Amino acid sequence: MTPSAVLFDCDGVVVDSEGQTFALLGTELAGYGLHLTRAQMEQLFLGGTIHGVYLAARALGADLPAGWVADFYEKIYADLALGTNLIDGIEAVLDALDASGVPYAIGSNGSEAKMAVTLGQHPQLLARFGGHVYSGQSLGKPKPAPDLYLYAAAQLGADPARAVVIEDSPNGAMAARAAGMRCLGYAPHGNAALAAVGAELFSNMKDLAALLRL
Repeated sequence: MTPSAVLFDCDGVVVDSEGQTFALLGTELAGYGLHLTRAQMEQLFLGGTIHGVYLAARALGADLPAGWVADFYEKIYADLALGTNLIDGIEAVLDALDASGVPYAIGSNGSEAKMAVTLGQHPQLLARFGGHVYSGQSLGKPKPAPDLYLYAAAQLGADPARAVVIEDSPNGAMAARAAGMRCLGYAPHGNAALAAVGAELFSNMKDLAALLRL
């Protein structure tokens, strides 16, 4: 069945920003005495918010100052502004959605300012979303709450029961499940935690159009 809408996470699904973010985060946390591997950071923080990182890192012993969240945002925005690539194959997916008349949106736990930095580097792609780019932080209900994806579906006039979410994090997959939506989990290197919360894994964005039966 053709979906009523397709709702994309942003980081790691539309823009290839996760590597840059985790590299900077690892260096930052190490400066406050918390040394984590990339795999550990993904397990702890993937799909969350920077405020959530702050709380979790402090609980793990990092002596982060009160203004760390705002300071880190400035650092990551500056780093991402130097160049953030699109996920290979995402434009072809949008081509297939357009050809099938299926509407689509972005629903991210990232801030609107962050998406302006990353997606703003690709204005032609950003324009294709027609303003349907939503932040769970702005909504006040970040994932794993279902509100963001339910809101995005409503803005598209789509039946949420037939909408499909494209995610790369357990938090996002849990949000999709709570919203009653099918979730396809983009996992180029596998992701057992993503599968464990109900996402149907796929490893190549070029395969997504077929999975959506477009």
